[in-house]
Amino acid sequence: MTTHKPQPLGGRLVSWPVMLLAPFVVLCLLLIMKRLVLGLGAVSDLNGGYPWGIWIAFDLLVGTGLACGGWALAWAVYVFNRGEYHPLVRPALLASLFGYALGGLSISIDVGRYWNLPYFYIPGHFNTSSVLFETAVCMTIYIGIVALEFAPALFERLGWKVSLKWLNKVMFLVIAFGALLPAMHQSSMGSLMIAAGIKIHPLWQSYEMLPLYSLLTAAILGFSIVIFEGSLVQAGLRGKGAEETPLFSRMTYIIDVFLLLFIVLRFGELIVRNKTAYLWHLDRFAISFWIEILLMLLPLLLFRWKRNRQDSRLLFLGALSMVCGASFWRLNYSLLAYDPGNGYGYFPTASELLISIGFVAIEVCAYILLIRLLPVLPAQQHKKQNNQLEVEHEPTHHH
Repeated sequence: MTTHKPQPLGGRLVSWPVMLLAPFVVLCLLLIMKRLVLGLGAVSDLNGGYPWGIWIAFDLLVGTGLACGGWALAWAVYVFNRGEYHPLVRPALLASLFGYALGGLSISIDVGRYWNLPYFYIPGHFNTSSVLFETAVCMTIYIGIVALEFAPALFERLGWKVSLKWLNKVMFLVIAFGALLPAMHQSSMGSLMIAAGIKIHPLWQSYEMLPLYSLLTAAILGFSIVIFEGSLVQAGLRGKGAEETPLFSRMTYIIDVFLLLFIVLRFGELIVRNKTAYLWHLDRFAISFWIEILLMLLPLLLFRWKRNRQDSRLLFLGALSMVCGASFWRLNYSLLAYDPGNGYGYFPTASELLISIGFVAIEVCAYILLIRLLPVLPAQQHKKQNNQLEVEHEPTHHH
């Protein structure tokens, strides 16, 4: 008999992925210190035309999109009462916690006068008419909400039953905020680039649709990253054949809806606004657009046959395609399709790239360490393997 109760994965803490990524973590921390002491110009290529670079486009906009797994599953499990996905909630919450925390850190190092950041939290200094203010408020609160949602895993490991009992009484309110807040700030992240006006290429600039596109890509990224990360964990750390694969298979039907809606709305907006001519210019913008669409279409074509949805390798490839497609849209609308004119140019420096790579390395290392120490992953496969080992090593008695 199997159980869905999460258990620590166990095993070696210092594994080869941690050893491989540890140097990038150290480099990232050293470069952040250099930036904080010597200024933005010492590590970045940011300038008056490009005040936002890869730290915002990738670390924040793509990073928090990839961190929407907890939000997506909160809607599936708690709002739409799809309890079968409950075993996937804790791994998604852990990834969300790291993704949003590192997104917040990327904002902190991107702000020129970072020592003024505390004023943001002081009443009287609120700029309530700013989209950035609403985004920052929601993100700050949501990081706390995700931490509370994940707290039972820590309390169970430490044996704090009193704290766990108190938290369970208010968890319904925590979950409600957890389902609402990302919907607010993810749509606001789309609104950020409306102010850029004609500096954004017409294939991506849409004064009416950017917030909705941002919300749809958040849902696509949230569900697809659960499949992507889950497939990697079960293949790399738990062995093949884990019982989450049927859950991933059923989840693809939910993602199909968001993919179709996004593609239809994208083409619909271009047709209504007479922008279709830009699709045939064969410049880098048109090519980028078609790459986005093809990456979104591939999973729809791949999962047209039911048997493909049950193949763990095809599930992984489909999830990877969706992650890349939605991430590429976010990179395009925020950076690659942005042109300030006046001769300004931007290309991330090696230091900027190493800091971004370091953020990913920090998340991966911390994720591996915590799933080994805390009850995060569902215990079915883990427990089956233990039972099998016990049977294999059970002494035989000769009569």
